[in-house]
Amino acid sequence: MTAVSVTQSAPGWHPSPVEPLPHQLLAALALHRMATSQQLHTLLRPDTVRQTVATPLNRLRRQGLVDFTVLPASNRTRAWYLTGEGARLTRDFPALRGRPPYPITSATAASLKTPHTLTVVRTHLAFVADARRRGDEHAHLDWTPEVSHPLSDGERVIADAVMHYTLIRGGQRTKLRAFVEVDRSTMSSERLAAKLIEYARLWSYEPQFAGRQRPRTPAGMGAVWLRWYPVFPRVLVVLTGTSRYVLANRISDLQAMVTQHPLVTALGRDVPLGAAVLEDLEEHGPTADVWVPLAGGARQSWTEL
Repeated sequence: MTAVSVTQSAPGWHPSPVEPLPHQLLAALALHRMATSQQLHTLLRPDTVRQTVATPLNRLRRQGLVDFTVLPASNRTRAWYLTGEGARLTRDFPALRGRPPYPITSATAASLKTPHTLTVVRTHLAFVADARRRGDEHAHLDWTPEVSHPLSDGERVIADAVMHYTLIRGGQRTKLRAFVEVDRSTMSSERLAAKLIEYARLWSYEPQFAGRQRPRTPAGMGAVWLRWYPVFPRVLVVLTGTSRYVLANRISDLQAMVTQHPLVTALGRDVPLGAAVLEDLEEHGPTADVWVPLAGGARQSWTEL
């Protein structure tokens, strides 16, 4: 089981932001670490003129809460991030409590993080735009990058993002969750496929209790992931950064890992696993039939994996 459905008390859902835009900008940058002016505009105020977001961003910069780095060869596109003071301020935002701050202390430090961070934001925006078209629930706080989970022996698996998404279908609201891995083709295909082993280990990991009797629980109910999720999230791999031919080979290697590794095979029987090309998500939407099921089958929507 990978989703939880409940009856909707009132049909239809209309986003009604009550927080002021500067507060939303700070929260979005605290979560995403960095975003361009256009990305923030698309994320928070897509139906307004550009200055709607640019004006408060510049005001926040004058207050010393945000700063930007100019992207190379981009017609002076600005990528915004929180300063140390901005990170300290957002630490007390209710939606961000418990999230460790990741302040970026200089434009140089920001430039080192830019390519991957902005690609993860691109991925989020594809889901946000699709949710708006469909009338689903998925907004700027429903995507948390760099989420860490413990494994045995002090190891950890870090998801590029954890996504929360609510499908609206008639009188039903179905809550979905996904671990999202964004691959820019900067690591070897073997290392990318090995990330599935980490998720399989998280899925199966039950902590041992040294020196005392282990608590008696139903089979599988001692899994560590149950601390955070009622069901184990889908695993979605989003690929970009090279030719279609190379991307297809990387997806094939992911499928081979599901076939060849016993623990990943078991994960694939219980948890939906899918891969798609980022440009396809942006052109057709994530709910189009653009996802390759890694355990086999025809392309389909991520919600149907």
